[in-house]
This record gives sequence, structure tokens and C-alpha cells, in this order.
Amino acid sequence: MSTVRRIGMVIGIKPEKMDEYKELHSDKNPGVRDLLEKYNIRNFSIFIKRLPDGNEYLFGYYEYVGQDYEKDMADLSKEPRNVEWLKRCDPCQTPFPGESTWAKMAEVYHND
Repeated sequence: MSTVRRIGMVIGIKPEKMDEYKELHSDKNPGVRDLLEKYNIRNFSIFIKRLPDGNEYLFGYYEYVGQDYEKDMADLSKEPRNVEWLKRCDPCQTPFPGESTWAKMAEVYHND
């Protein structure tokens, strides 16, 4: 039996790449949605917000419903289409200092 693992994360977005990033994630671009499903990721959402520092940030959320998170994420990271997808998305983003990609956020509260 699997349990739901909720993942929240945050990363900066380069202003000049915002349109490209939105286009990559538009409904007309299938991206890697099927791979997310294959590796037990559900309810993946990305939100954009400009904070008082004047910069825009992406806030992501997804639910992992599988049995072995580390294995599934390792396998997903080896999928050729996912590798290519990240090569397109990563240049649009600005990781926080000390991070190489999205920074995971600690869950404080969840209402079932």
C-alpha cells in the first residue's frame, strides 16, 4: 500500500525567460506529463508569484503515490525525454544560493 508524500518546492525564474517557461508548460505542450504519471507523481502544479524583493518565483507542488521515492526519482532522472526537458527548463530558472535546482520546502500543515 502506498501513502501520499507531498512535495513543495521553490525556485527563481529569469524575467526574460518567463514567456518561454510558460509556453513550455502550456496545455498544447505534452512535455513529460506521461513520465510524471509513470513514476507515481500526481497533482503536479506550478505557481508564479512576484515577491516584495521584486523578483518572481515559481512554487511547485506534487504528490508522490509510489512505494520507493528515491528509486522512482532516480529512474525518472535517467529518462532521455526528461533529460531533454530539463535542458530546456533549467536555463529559465535561478536556483537559490547553495541549490542546483528547486529548493524543497518543509511541510507545515496539510488538511485531508
